[in-house]
Amino acid sequence: MKSAVIVFPGSNCDRDAAVALEEITGNPTQMVWHRETELPKVDLVVLPGGFSYGDYLRSGAMAALSPIMREVKAQAEKGLAVFGICNGFQILAEAGMLPGALMRNRDLKFINRVITTRVETSQSIFTNKYAAGTVIRVPIANSDGCYYADEATLDAIEAAGQVAFRYCDAGGQATEDGNPNGSMRNIAGLFNKTKTVLGFMPHPERVCNALLGGTDGRALFESLVGALS
Repeated sequence: MKSAVIVFPGSNCDRDAAVALEEITGNPTQMVWHRETELPKVDLVVLPGGFSYGDYLRSGAMAALSPIMREVKAQAEKGLAVFGICNGFQILAEAGMLPGALMRNRDLKFINRVITTRVETSQSIFTNKYAAGTVIRVPIANSDGCYYADEATLDAIEAAGQVAFRYCDAGGQATEDGNPNGSMRNIAGLFNKTKTVLGFMPHPERVCNALLGGTDGRALFESLVGALS
């Protein structure tokens, strides 16, 4: 599997994503500057975490207008797999590639800790190495991680099976206490309708190696390798 990571001004998890991809795929990751207008021939594009453009205006709003995003969006419409992590999730929403929006956290504070999320489905290129209902421990680091959509959109998302991950307690229940940022319906990760685009607020690339404190995120990248290689 060949992959590329898009680098925006303010990206700070681009190398984390590249290292995880290289370790798991065995192939070098191509780093693409946001002002480029063409993508290399790859199977996966990652929009990494960070603070693109300093989160001015709204998180991800300016990055969504970067030249490379026109090509990312065009290729995604043709079926290219795209994975947005944290700020990357915000960019996907701002670019209209995923429904809804990411807003300020419920307590209006930056959250930086390990949380638990529940895998909602194994039927996707991103989650096929997990069993549905698996609870994984993944770090989050965000101020604008509260997922919001109106009720009609939320109902449509649920009906289409687009919820990929849900915040939960240690026992796997989607409780209010298990929801760190107030996301509606505890949504932590979201697919597009074809399940070829994923936005995920936590950072699975940080838990791909036991030396870094955990491996719960590794199966996500292994799922992609198995599906796209």
